[in-house]
Amino acid sequence: MAEHSLDHPGIALKEYQIATEVLGRPAGFDPQSDSTVRVQAGRLRVKLAEYYGQEGIDDPILVEIPKGSYALTFAPRPVKSSGPVMAATPVEQAERKIPVLSANRGWPIAVIVLSVLLASSFITSAILLAQRTRVQSATAPAAPPELQLFWNRFVTSPQQPWVIFSNGSFVGRPETGMRYFHSDSDQRSFILDHYTGVGEVLAIHQLDHTFELLNRPLRVKRGALFSLDDAKNNDLIFVGSPTENLTLLDIPGTQDFIFQRLDAGPRKGDLAVINVHPQPGEQKFFVGTPANQPTTEDYAIVSLLPGLDPSRSIMILAGATTFGTQAAVEYVCREDDLKSLLQRLNVSRPADLKSFEAVLHVRIAHGVPVTTDLIALRTRNN
Repeated sequence: MAEHSLDHPGIALKEYQIATEVLGRPAGFDPQSDSTVRVQAGRLRVKLAEYYGQEGIDDPILVEIPKGSYALTFAPRPVKSSGPVMAATPVEQAERKIPVLSANRGWPIAVIVLSVLLASSFITSAILLAQRTRVQSATAPAAPPELQLFWNRFVTSPQQPWVIFSNGSFVGRPETGMRYFHSDSDQRSFILDHYTGVGEVLAIHQLDHTFELLNRPLRVKRGALFSLDDAKNNDLIFVGSPTENLTLLDIPGTQDFIFQRLDAGPRKGDLAVINVHPQPGEQKFFVGTPANQPTTEDYAIVSLLPGLDPSRSIMILAGATTFGTQAAVEYVCREDDLKSLLQRLNVSRPADLKSFEAVLHVRIAHGVPVTTDLIALRTRNN
């Protein structure tokens, strides 16, 4: 709260900010059901009162946290009365005139001096914080130019981008076995929607590292908690396929390459990437390792699309499995892979980067993506 008062004077902290940025609560934190912040603030108020009643009893300035607020206030300590005043003789009154007047004049002066000292300390602290920030910025490693070029619109937009990761709907218990929710046979009240894949976890870590290099914070939310209101005026990065990242089903998506379960043939029921408009020499669909075998092959989609607001952008990074999703994110965070992709797209400056859809072929060994190759690419004019 003290740092916030220095960095943003006059702007109170929100309960949500403290919960997510200080106490480590997830992006889906709900203040109505979790009173952690209010409890901690209450404890701070009690501790401040104890301090000013004991060690700080002679402190001239009181620091307080008003109830219902998370902004610090500073005020001079009220002057205490010294008790009943006995009637004085004229001589005593005459003798006291000068000291009393001096005290009356001295108190405002003391307040002014203390205020100046307090303001000076704030200014000094602010300068030190600014210098520290500049030093950190100066010493931070510069992001490779390929990263800066590819992610430019997400870095320069007014709002921090949202990363929405997939979390499928499951039924069952971890200790007895879990499976995907089936709407025709399972009750919605039994859904577990707080699990995600290992690939999604590693993907978010990779994105966070990349955007740290780009000096741009990210906001992260699981798909089950994301709404269309969140999508309207923000740049979005979807991590995971529409089969689990269900929000993707409600917004404009890919047109040339789509995820769909095969409805015929020996791989019927398996999730594949459908090639809607195959070019000469291309397959009509791309499907990885069968579901009943250890995963050694997968396919993923990387796509840049206009958002619900055309001035905003959507990035889709999704594999048919969690390993493909991890590979897709790693692909757009690696300098060499981006260099190859940008060359294929004929992009040399941010304005050249238009909407596109790409398919990646991923080889997997022991649950780790080991090779990722770009095998199909489509571009748009918008």
